[in-house]
Amino acid sequence: MSDGRGRRFGPPGGELEGPRLFVAVPLPAETMAAVADLVSGVRLAPEPAPGERRDPRDVRWVRMDGLHLTLRFLGPTDPDRLPAARAAVQAAVAGSAPFEVGLAGAGVFPNPVRPRVLWLGIGLGIDPLEALTVSLSGALADRGWPHDDRPVRPHLTLARSDGVATGALVAGRLLTAAADLDLRWLADRLVLFESQTGGGPARYVRLLEARFPPS
Repeated sequence: MSDGRGRRFGPPGGELEGPRLFVAVPLPAETMAAVADLVSGVRLAPEPAPGERRDPRDVRWVRMDGLHLTLRFLGPTDPDRLPAARAAVQAAVAGSAPFEVGLAGAGVFPNPVRPRVLWLGIGLGIDPLEALTVSLSGALADRGWPHDDRPVRPHLTLARSDGVATGALVAGRLLTAAADLDLRWLADRLVLFESQTGGGPARYVRLLEARFPPS
C-alpha cells in the first residue's frame, strides 16, 4: 500500500517505511542525570558537541536525555495506524498502577569479549514491567499487530559497540562502575515514541504519554 507520496506500507507490524515507533517506560530527569554521570566516568572520550563526529575510539552511546525502558518496538508504521497505536498504549495502562523500578548492575549482549550492546540491569520492578509488557502486547494484538510471545528481558540500553575495537574495554569499565548501582524511581507512565535518526544518536519524540491510574 502507498500513501500517494511514494512511501510504501505493509500489514501492521511489517511496514516498509513510515515513522519508527516504540513503546517504553521513560526515566525521570533526575535518574537520567545520574545515569549520565555514571557514563561520563566510563566513556573513553567526551560526549561530542552537536554536529561533531563521535570519537572512533569510543562505543556508540545513546542520548542521555532520552533514556527509557523499551517494552515493544513497532518499527516503521503507517501514519494511518497511529490512532490504533495510541489506543493500545492507553488500554495497556488502564489496568496498571504506578510501581517502583530500580537500576542495579550492568551487563552486555552477547558476551564481554565481543560485546554488541551495553546495558544497565533492572533490580527492582521486573514483575510489573513484565505484566505491563504482556498487557501492551495483548492491546496491540487486539488492534492488528502480531502477538509477541518472546521472553521479556527488561534492561536499559546505554551503548552499542558493533565493530568498535575498544568495546570490551568500555564494557569492563561499565561493569565495574555499576557494580554497586542502586537508582530507583516511580514508574507512572507509558510513552509512545517516534525514533528519529540522522546527525548522531537517535532522537526520541513523545507522541503519546499515558499515565497509570492512581493506585
